[in-house]
Amino acid sequence: MTVRVPTAGVRRRRLYWIAGLVLAAGAAFPLQAQQSAAQPAAAQTEKPAAASAPNQAVTSASNAAPNAAVGQAANQTANQAADTGPVLHLGANEVNLIFTVTDRHGNYIPNLQLSDFALLDDQRAPERVTSFRQQTNLPLRVGVLVDTSTSIRSRFDFEQQSAIEFLLDTLKAGSDKAFVMGFDVTPDVTADWTNNLDALETGIDRLHPGGGTAMFDAVYTACRDKLLTQRGPEPVRKAMILISDGDDNQSHVYEDEAIKMCQRADTIIYTISTNWTPSRGKGDKVLTDIADATGGQVFFPPSAEEMANSFKSIEAELRSQYLLTYTPADFKYNGAFRPIYLYCNDRRYQVRAKKGYFAPSSQ
Repeated sequence: MTVRVPTAGVRRRRLYWIAGLVLAAGAAFPLQAQQSAAQPAAAQTEKPAAASAPNQAVTSASNAAPNAAVGQAANQTANQAADTGPVLHLGANEVNLIFTVTDRHGNYIPNLQLSDFALLDDQRAPERVTSFRQQTNLPLRVGVLVDTSTSIRSRFDFEQQSAIEFLLDTLKAGSDKAFVMGFDVTPDVTADWTNNLDALETGIDRLHPGGGTAMFDAVYTACRDKLLTQRGPEPVRKAMILISDGDDNQSHVYEDEAIKMCQRADTIIYTISTNWTPSRGKGDKVLTDIADATGGQVFFPPSAEEMANSFKSIEAELRSQYLLTYTPADFKYNGAFRPIYLYCNDRRYQVRAKKGYFAPSSQ
């Protein structure tokens, strides 16, 4: 089927390109951290050059001059919100941004500070940063979606075994939960939200291949009916593992509609292609676009036997991410999409995060 590319997505990509040019010219955007029990630091910083070293004091929120990073005081404040600290409670207008930092070889970069980053939310610097955590161990909410269409019949056993091993190795009893959904023409939940590993394994074993492929319908349904409901005062890390060849031929919703629902559900999608050929097809591009739009990653294992390594990479990333919580500037409860651009001042590193989120329509 023909995939409809949304005009809004084109506009967002242009925004990120323009923002990148601005940042490359040396105009970064300040972040500010503040403890709930203390006043924010207000020391003035010097105006740095592009990709400069972290400042030595936090920038005042009223300072109009752009700064490449927050200061030393912000780091000390934000680092107190580490995993060993108190539970973080999200305010009504706070954004919970989970992201990954890697070098050009794909290695994860630990121990970065708040001052190493700059952020745009809807083309504005955030009003304040309330928390910054490194290698956080937030509770996981994971949906495993397995393509059960006829086209993947020959490698289906490897998909099942790899998915089972991933759940057994990744989920922590008492805090993490997952569900299993298979899809061909229609989605089928074979194991609902649970931390019972036996029930999840049984759910994967119940999947059987056959029929067409309605992948967009399955992604849309999983986000709307399962992941969107996982909201609460404390943040959780929501992720979807999508195993498919990406060749949708039965869906009623389009690719952009499925992506928007994932963004509304604040869900990162990791896609694993079941196309073992060296050439990348149309379906592989679809899988890449879905992962990129949500801050996830696409994997192209060269064989069914190598699929387990893709799951291990996802497991490692889920435990090697950063959490940044902030209050956006000029926030409105209008249901509009607010694009995000997160930037690392060290040009050797790449940041992978969601491309934006939808503001709630009412308080």
